Amino acid sequence: MLDQLFTKGRSFSVFPIKVFYMPLPEVVDHPVKAGVGVSAKNFRKAVQRNRIKRLLREAYRLNKTILPANADRKPVAVFFLYIGKEMPDFVLLNEKMPLVLTKLESAIA
Repeated sequence: MLDQLFTKGRSFSVFPIKVFYMPLPEVVDHPVKAGVGVSAKNFRKAVQRNRIKRLLREAYRLNKTILPANADRKPVAVFFLYIGKEMPDFVLLNEKMPLVLTKLESAIA
């Protein structure tokens, strides 16, 4: 499903996060299936990539209440990709995630 998300899905960016999304055709347990990723090209050490992924997951967890109003009608697969070149702090990601999710909500509708 991940390869379909990158090839057939749509995308947009709110720097430093790029979002890939695709409506799911089948009925799933959860209305939003989310994933996170970081490029190994920009962050060579797995410790750095894992830290960024933890920060992205936490920022999504704290702000995910923005999505369910629309996601209840249509299940969607979402992938958040960190595209920045420098190590982010949680404050930055937590400020950007509501912008990302509101843009995603309007794109799904």
